[in-house]
Amino acid sequence: MKTQKTIKSLLTIFAFSLLFAFSAKAQNTVDANEIIAAIKAGKDVSYENVTVKGALDFTFMDEKKEDLPTRRRWWRDGGDNTVNEWIESRVSFKNVTFEDDVIAYYHDNRSEYTFTADFEKEVTFENCTFERNAMFKYSTFEENASFAGSKFNDDNTFKYAEFERSADFSNTYFDDDAIFKYTEFRDGANFTAAKFDGSLDMKYTKIRGDFESKGMNVRWDLITKYAEVNGRSFNRALLDN
Repeated sequence: MKTQKTIKSLLTIFAFSLLFAFSAKAQNTVDANEIIAAIKAGKDVSYENVTVKGALDFTFMDEKKEDLPTRRRWWRDGGDNTVNEWIESRVSFKNVTFEDDVIAYYHDNRSEYTFTADFEKEVTFENCTFERNAMFKYSTFEENASFAGSKFNDDNTFKYAEFERSADFSNTYFDDDAIFKYTEFRDGANFTAAKFDGSLDMKYTKIRGDFESKGMNVRWDLITKYAEVNGRSFNRALLDN
């Protein structure tokens, strides 16, 4: 009888252990659709120490495509093929791994529409890992934006992006070529200890305010043609190494 009670107790403990393990695992994994639903509802989003599954699409393009005019119509009527989403929520991710694409820009070759997203409030991607594409082409960041300590392991672009306030890319790591072509930093840019394992394209880039670059390292080409820092031509001599 005592043995049966002991076995029953052990089974109960084991069951609770499995339940706890499942709950912990569930809490550490977030579906991208859950995040997007919160943003659509106007809520601020903040996540730490989780893995995001599925594409995180700030443009909401899937739900917009069906209601858009065909390419022939917008072209004939002199319309614009850019469809923009204005994100009013504060966005914060710390120590988060994104297993799929993070999309604030997408060009649909079939319809010829370009989908973009701008951010009204602070944007934080600190110590995050982007396993797939990180696309922020044409994005405007109205408030402070931080990507400090993050790793970009696949294609990425900040081409034509506009940073109205401070932009922090310190201690970032780019495994592939990094594109900041035509990017505008209007209140300083921090690239301290940023490491680029490929090339860095900053052609036509404009930086106003403090430019911090101590320890910044570019393995291959640093393209700075027509780039400016506070009105001065930007070249390797400006790097604070």
